[in-house]
Amino acid sequence: MSAARILPPLLAAGLLWLPFAMPLRPGPGLGQWFPLAPEWPALLLALALAGRWLRLPAVILLLALVAHKLADIAMHSALARGFNLRADLPLIEAGLRLLAGSVGVVASVALAVLAVLALAGFALLAWWAAGVWARIGGGWRLRLPLAVLALVALVPVQTGAIRAESALYAKGRIDLFRNTQRELTRFAAEAANDPFLGATGLLERIDRDVLLIFVESYGRTSFDTPLYAETHLPLLEQAEARLAQAGLAMRSGFVAAPTRGGQSWLAHGTLSKGLWIADQTRYRAALASGRQSLFHHASRAGFRTAAVMPAITLPWPESSRMGFETVLEAADLGYEGLPFNWVTMPDQFTMTALDRLLRDGSDPRRLFAQVALISSHAPWVPVPRMIDWNLVGDGSVFDDMAQEGDPPSVVWRDRDRVRDQYRQAVAYSLEVVMDYALRHADDPPLMLVIGDHQAAPRIALDERPDVALHVIGPKALVAETAAWGLTPGLIPPPDSEAFPMDRLRDLILGSFGGRPRS
Repeated sequence: MSAARILPPLLAAGLLWLPFAMPLRPGPGLGQWFPLAPEWPALLLALALAGRWLRLPAVILLLALVAHKLADIAMHSALARGFNLRADLPLIEAGLRLLAGSVGVVASVALAVLAVLALAGFALLAWWAAGVWARIGGGWRLRLPLAVLALVALVPVQTGAIRAESALYAKGRIDLFRNTQRELTRFAAEAANDPFLGATGLLERIDRDVLLIFVESYGRTSFDTPLYAETHLPLLEQAEARLAQAGLAMRSGFVAAPTRGGQSWLAHGTLSKGLWIADQTRYRAALASGRQSLFHHASRAGFRTAAVMPAITLPWPESSRMGFETVLEAADLGYEGLPFNWVTMPDQFTMTALDRLLRDGSDPRRLFAQVALISSHAPWVPVPRMIDWNLVGDGSVFDDMAQEGDPPSVVWRDRDRVRDQYRQAVAYSLEVVMDYALRHADDPPLMLVIGDHQAAPRIALDERPDVALHVIGPKALVAETAAWGLTPGLIPPPDSEAFPMDRLRDLILGSFGGRPRS
């Protein structure tokens, strides 16, 4: 047989091998690839035996396999988990917006177009390759030995000598889809059961403002990963001494978050609703359930409720179902300075705006506010610095900082530089929070400072989902949180056990007055 006749089938076979051999998650080198893929010869034989009628279904299945594996690789890189088709489709739009904030709109659009073209190109090549093998079978004299060869090829799979990784992967994805649907039914029943729905006297022992402050990407890695602990622990030790000298009490511990690497709103929803919300589908289900959030209950207890959300730059319709009387998005905070790439404004400006817009004494009611600090959000370039609080003004004072250093497109080529930027960014956010607490020590609010999630594992150097929780304020109120398992100070013991974030809502409501219905 001439080379001209044998080369197309060989090239086609190699192309059809790629989807089965692709890795399921990112990994070094070629160690994650599957060179022995029994599905591959099975597909070639099936195409040769069945002829052209199998061509289109085969290409569709291969394209779906490639797309899903690529989605899994992307999700493992960003969020340290696989892609859930039932729950994660809405993340595509959010991911594109984050990418645009990190590398620019033009570059992000180019990458998205390139991804679509790559999939389209693979589909065309797979169509050609499947057609080549669909024409090989010929008459029955050739198809009979091919059928025998197909049965022989299945023997190593049946005996367990070779694992059909892609087939098992596809089955696992289908099972995940079905299980997610079943879990959502159970989730709806859980959401309908709110033990505090009819409770009275909620939060009655709190005689001051309450600030629930989420610090972006502030996780347990800050306490025991040397690269980060060497910066963050001394900062917390110094803050603890200063706050104690000012008469403030502190208790701290660790909480297990429902997400890693991103999707902060899942953590916000988990804490607020008292439900474990680990994906976008559950988030939407929780909003649709009508379950009362922490802020609904606070409003019923006489607080005015608010959300300070400097990352919100697009319409946020779901805020109306979170229990906030006032929502201050990025455009409402009065920032006139330059953005820090994706980060719309420095945390110090956000906390200044909180005082200016919500804590200026014009409303006699106590405030119960959620504040999302975002300076420690990726891409962590550039990192702001603390300035005199009296100089913050309209934020234009930060313009020079916003233009310093290399852009993300340069910094993110070096993993060590990215980690160093993350280290600095978390340190800055902690400085802002602790300095804010010290600044208000004469009439302190009750502050619950919590990380929303760990950074992605490749940045955090830590696979755990745990985040830090600090309660700062008057001694009598902070003492109520001892029953939560929190320990005095800002640095919990290294062996402290983390409790799930969805417990926090009920712990807060049950610790400061009021009891759940029996």
